[in-house]
Amino acid sequence: MITKQVHDKFKVFTGEIAPDKTIGKLADEVAAFAKQHGIAAKSIGVEYLEGAGRLLITLGYRDDGESYPIRLHSKKLGHVDVMAKDFSALEKAMAEASARIANIICHELFVTGDGDFVAVFMTHEA
Repeated sequence: MITKQVHDKFKVFTGEIAPDKTIGKLADEVAAFAKQHGIAAKSIGVEYLEGAGRLLITLGYRDDGESYPIRLHSKKLGHVDVMAKDFSALEKAMAEASARIANIICHELFVTGDGDFVAVFMTHEA
């Protein structure tokens, strides 16, 4: 039911981008929060703050029902010409990255200071 997806609680995580340009240890911090607090994760937001050189991850959740384990996965997608009108290469890269990940709940994209697109997938880890 869609009503179980509706949420109004959020937790913010911040840290440095990993040397490989992924979310690095922040993935573990988000998963640990969900487990420790017994929440039902519903959404993520990811923003790279280039001026500060930091990532900002938001986790949307509910705490009034069933909890479940989650995990965040980062997949580099490469450079994309953002001035182009055809994003089929980005769509293909996202499809290829997601094909290797099971139980995706939601996803988010961020762009590094070098212009690399990175997909972040939140998965149910049952």
